[in-house]
Order: sequence, then C-alpha cells, then structure tokens
Amino acid sequence: MDPRTVAALEKYPCAACGAQAEWNPARQMLVCGFCGTAAPYDVDEATGAFVEHDLVKALRELPDEARGWLAEKRTVQCQSCKAVSVFDAGRAGQNCGFCGSAALLDYQEMKAPIRPQGVLPFKVEAGVVRETVRQWFKGRWFAPSNLGVKALIDRIHGLYVPYWTFDAHAVCPWEAEAGHYYYTTEHYRDSKGRSQTRQVRHVRWESASGVVEHFFDDECVPGTQGLRHDLLDKIEPFPTTELVDYDTAYLSGFVVEHYQVVLLAAAEQSQSAMMIRLRQMASEQVPGDTQRNLEIHPTYSNQTFKHILVPVWVLAFTYRSKIYQVLMNGYSGKIAGDYPLSPWKIFLLIVVVLIVAVVFIALSQE
Repeated sequence: MDPRTVAALEKYPCAACGAQAEWNPARQMLVCGFCGTAAPYDVDEATGAFVEHDLVKALRELPDEARGWLAEKRTVQCQSCKAVSVFDAGRAGQNCGFCGSAALLDYQEMKAPIRPQGVLPFKVEAGVVRETVRQWFKGRWFAPSNLGVKALIDRIHGLYVPYWTFDAHAVCPWEAEAGHYYYTTEHYRDSKGRSQTRQVRHVRWESASGVVEHFFDDECVPGTQGLRHDLLDKIEPFPTTELVDYDTAYLSGFVVEHYQVVLLAAAEQSQSAMMIRLRQMASEQVPGDTQRNLEIHPTYSNQTFKHILVPVWVLAFTYRSKIYQVLMNGYSGKIAGDYPLSPWKIFLLIVVVLIVAVVFIALSQE
C-alpha cells in the first residue's frame, strides 16, 4: 500500500491569542486549542456550485489550474507500512498516521496532484469516536476480553480521504432471449404401479430487445490505498449533497491523504460499476419468467468528474503482531472494522453447539 497524506495547507491564527485554531466538528467552526476562542468560518459562495471537470478532456490533459495544491511540503515515507505523507516543511516529530511508526524517511513527490473541488466537513468529534469505538469493541463477542485495552483507543486519527465522483448519461441498447414458462400434463406410474399425473414445466424462448437510459450522478470511487475499500463500503454513504467548496479551514487539525488511485484507474472502476448497474436495469426490462444470453451495448455522454475529500476517523492497532483497522464515517458516525478472534471463545461455542446437537439427537430417538 502506498497512500499519501498532506497536513492542512494553511495556518489559522486565533484572533484573541495568536495560537493555531483548528476545525471543531461538534461546533462546526474554527476553535483555538489554547484559549478556546471560537471563530465562525464562512465559505465564499460567490462562485456558485462546484465546477465539475470534463472527464474525456481531463484524461487527455488536465489543465494546470486544477493541479498544484501541494506546494513547498516535506514528503516522507513510513518504513513500517510504506505510507507516504506530506507535511509542512518545518514540522518535526510527526508519526505515521496509519500505523504510528516514527520511522519516516524523505520521499520525492513525482507529480503535482489534482486539487480537490469539494470537502465534506467532519461532524463527529474525537470524544464521541472514542466512546463509540469502546462500545463497538464490547459488542464483539468473539473478540478477546482485553481488546479494548490492547487496541489503544486513544490513538485515533482524523483523516480526509480522497474520493472521485463521476457523472455520466448512459444510453444502453440490449438484447436477450426471454423465457416464458408453460406447463403440460404428464402421465406416469408411481412405485406401486398406480397411474398418476403431474405438471411438467417447459420454457418457450423468444428474442427480446430494448434500451436502458440512465443518468449516473456522483458515482463514488475511493482514491485511497491506505484504507481498506471493503471497510469504506460499510461506512458509506458520504452524502455528496452536503459538500462545501474546498477550503483549507475545514482541514485544520486533520491530515489529508493524497490519492493513489489515479483518475484513469478511478474512471475505469466507475465505468465497470456503471456497467454492472446497467446490466441489472436491462435484466429487469427483459419480459417473461426467465432469461439468457443478455448482452448490453452502453454509450456514455456528458461525462464529468470531481475530486473530493471525505472525513474518516481511523483506529489502527496491533494485536499480537497483526495490524487491524477500524473506520468511522466522520459525518454520519457509521462504524466498521476488523478485530482478532479469541480461540477460547470459538472453542466454547463449538462445545456448546456439540452439546445441543447431542441433546437434540437423544431427544429425537426417544
């Protein structure tokens, strides 16, 4: 895995004492961690809605103005988990945000990334995350009893995770063979030689065709390789209707991951997902009772994309030399993760199942 992260690009000094203010999810404003002064932050909405980039044009050559949001930064690579993080050049004593290791070496940035268009701000604050994770651990019956202590719940990191969103208008002709059931009466003799009848089902196949037309709006593809996509699937959705214009004020106090799934690869993933959905919609249009040999021929137009950042709380912990991840949606609070299993609890379950099976067999033989 080779994720990249970037610290907030700008400092926001407190108007009262001059210390750095950070984004507070609970209060939805910048709050000074030194004196507690809060300052509302309003995004400039003069430009209106988000500007989505033309996907076909971008895949040929993205304009320079959409790049360059990481400038004059120090890029380091974790020697433990190989994550690549980007921090302010003068920042010292930083540990890896994914595994906690302090073994960080300088790493050269290969290409300026595409600048985000939108941000979904954190709404769930760190204190709520810790308590929710503790309760989540308590609800894992098969986990070791000491997991809540060993997992070091205080080492929770707030990350802004890169996502790509894609829009497209699809026109999809399809053809298939539609099967219609019909029944005939069959005469036969049973095991005692008596004459019996039964209904036998047959299929009459007919050619069928049609067209599916659908607009895909904000089909999301994760741009991260540092977080497991199966866990991200479980804490989605991230409501894109709640996005705000990209501004570093929302990032203050958090870390931003640099996407590692590039635009071309994300576009291919998105189109594969669209193909699956179009096939499902075409299948629903096929008449009759069953079908076979369904073929679809989609074409896409008005293809656009956005690069956005979404909030995720991450707990990465090591238990008996193995690393586990727990993720929480920083907007909705939805949680998912993996955890070690207690062999003694599994053994106890097997014993209980065997006892119940033996009792059931004994009772059934009486």
